[in-house]
Amino acid sequence: MSTPPGVPLTVLVIDDERPALDELAFLLRRDERVGEVLTTDSATDALRMLQDLEVDAVFLDIQMPGLSGLELAQVLARFRTPPAVVFVTAHEGHAVDAFDLDAVDYVLKPVREERLAEAVRRVVQGTARQAEPPDEQVPVERGGVTRFLRRSEITHVEAHGDYARLHTPEGSHLLRTPLSTLEQEWRSAGFVRIHRSLLVSLAHVDEVRMESGRCSVVVGGEELVVSRRHTRELRDLLLRRGGS
Repeated sequence: MSTPPGVPLTVLVIDDERPALDELAFLLRRDERVGEVLTTDSATDALRMLQDLEVDAVFLDIQMPGLSGLELAQVLARFRTPPAVVFVTAHEGHAVDAFDLDAVDYVLKPVREERLAEAVRRVVQGTARQAEPPDEQVPVERGGVTRFLRRSEITHVEAHGDYARLHTPEGSHLLRTPLSTLEQEWRSAGFVRIHRSLLVSLAHVDEVRMESGRCSVVVGGEELVVSRRHTRELRDLLLRRGGS
């Protein structure tokens, strides 16, 4: 559902634990961007409410008796104008599933007010997309010949001493620029560090895999390991991309 700019949001909070439900509703009511806050402790009851009411967003727990939060989100995704979905949970393990369901955000309990405010900001943004940066031409040399790659063709970048190796579906090329410099210059184009020696283009991420607490991404048919240090940031960026 799309709300005109400046109009307060109507949100529905769903959590089977009453203290958590009351706390989340209290924090949302403190946000000036939020108007009406509806609550229920049952995903099944929430579904009945949503058949009759129009809400801009649902803030829901994942692990609930009966219909789970993930199952409810799957149903909502079939609505003609589905509300934005924000998962609020004590468990990190469902982040990939949330990303697959195009959740706007994934907030961990205990909920901090400033973190919840960020989730509300993402809901307010709705489907508004930022203007994409121009597709930069990147000069690379091979055998004394300079050619130009479109940055959008690059799937990932690997540190190579003082150079960076640019990977594309057609092959790889060395660029006389450190990885740290490209990380800063290309961040606005969707390149993010997943390891001390790797940047990936979010546009080329085909899969996110979680196994035994380890995260990896599939880019151009190649599986790349994400360091623990960068896992949460990558997850947040992918969720933001999915909800933008």
